[in-house]
Amino acid sequence: MRQFVRWLVAQFAVDRRVLALAFARMADGIGNSFLIIVIPLYVSSGLVGGPTFGLAESMLIGLILSLFGFLNSSFQPLTGRLSDRTGRRKPFILIGLAGLAVTNLAYVLAETYAALVVIRGLQGVSVSFIIPASVALVNELATTEDRGGNMGVYNTFRLVGFGAGPVAAGAVVNLGPYRLGGLTLSGFDAAFYVAAITATISYLLVTVLITDPESTQANAGADLSIDVLDRSGPNLLDPIFTLGVASLFMAAAIALFATIQPQVNARLEQGSTWFGLQFAAFIVAQIVLQTPIGRACDRYGRRPFILGGMIVLIPSTLVQGFVLTSEAMFLARLAQGIAGAMVFAPSLALAGDLAGEGESGSKLSVLTMAFGFGIAVGPFASGALVGYGFAAPFVFGTVLASLGAILVYTQVEETLETTASVSLPFVGGD
Repeated sequence: MRQFVRWLVAQFAVDRRVLALAFARMADGIGNSFLIIVIPLYVSSGLVGGPTFGLAESMLIGLILSLFGFLNSSFQPLTGRLSDRTGRRKPFILIGLAGLAVTNLAYVLAETYAALVVIRGLQGVSVSFIIPASVALVNELATTEDRGGNMGVYNTFRLVGFGAGPVAAGAVVNLGPYRLGGLTLSGFDAAFYVAAITATISYLLVTVLITDPESTQANAGADLSIDVLDRSGPNLLDPIFTLGVASLFMAAAIALFATIQPQVNARLEQGSTWFGLQFAAFIVAQIVLQTPIGRACDRYGRRPFILGGMIVLIPSTLVQGFVLTSEAMFLARLAQGIAGAMVFAPSLALAGDLAGEGESGSKLSVLTMAFGFGIAVGPFASGALVGYGFAAPFVFGTVLASLGAILVYTQVEETLETTASVSLPFVGGD
C-alpha cells in the first residue's frame, strides 16, 4: 500500500497530504453529487408529504437544492476566518465531514418537505467547514512554483467524485428495493446510505493521512481583513475580490444549463441520455484539464489562463442558446468545461500567491464562496428567464462572462513571483 501511495505521489508530483486530501474529497464528492440526482426523484416519488410552503413541486426542488449552495457560500468566509484564527485546517474539515455523514443518514428518516429543507440547509453549513480549510491546506502545502499543479490535482480528484456520483445515483435508486438478510431497503434509502458511507470514508482518510502544516499554526494571528478596493496597487478593485466576482459570473453562466432539462430536450428533440452526456461534458473537460493547466500556469503565469478562460466562456455560453443539435450542445458544454478549467485552478493559485501567511482560509474563501453563489444563482436565473425564450438565459450568461473577462483584464495583474517563475525549469512539486 505504501509503495502504491509513493507511486501516486511521484506520478502527480504533489505533497502526499495534498493527494490524500484529494482522494478524501473525491469520496465525499460522490456522496454530495448523489443527492443532486436523488433529491428531485425523492421529492417527486410521492414518499414525501407535508406543507409545500405554497410552492410548486419544481420550485420546491429548486429551493432544496439551491439552499445548500447559498448557505454553504454564506458561511465560508466565517469558517475560513475561524480556520485562520485558530491556525488549524484538519479539525474544520473533520467537523464538516462528520456533519455530512450524519445529515446523509437523516434523509432516511425525512418524510416531509420541511425536513428535507432543514437537512439540506445543515449540509450546506457542514460543507462550508470543509471547502475553505481544504483549499487553504493545499495552498499552504504548495509553493509559488507548484501551487497551480497542486490545486489542479486537488480539483481533478474532487471532480472525479462529483462526476461519478450522478452516474451511479440513478442506478442505485432504480435497482431497489434491496434485500439484505431480513432487511429490505428502498432504492432511496440505499442511496442515502451510500452517501453517508462515502462521507465516513472521507472522514477516516483525513483522520489518518492529513496533518496541519506547522507554518499555519505559527502565523494564524495575522490580519484577515478582505478589501474590496485595491489600497496598495494601481487598480480600483482588490485582485482577490475581482477574481471572486469573475468566479461568480463564470459559475452562474455554467449552471444555467442544469435546471432547464425539459426545454433543452424538447428543443433538441433528445432524451435524458443526451442531456446527461451534455451535463457531464463540462465535468469531463475539467477532470482532464485541471492538472495540466494548473501545472502550466506555474510555468507561464496565472493571468493568461484566467483571462483566456473567461474569453472562451463567452462564445461557449452564447452558442448554447442557438444550437439545434445534440452534438453541437455537447461540444458547447465541452468548451465551457475547458473555460472553467482555465479559470478555476489558476485563480486559486493566484489568490494563494497573493494571500499572506496565515490568511489562506479567509482569502481563498472569497473565490470558493463566489463560485458557490454562482452555482446557486445560475439555476434560478435560467428558470426565471427561459420563459422569455430559450436563448434568454444563455444571453444573460454571456453578458456575465463578458463582464468577468473585462474585470480580469483591467483589474488583475500577474504577481511578480509567478512571472519570475516562467524562466525557471518546470517544477511539479513534491
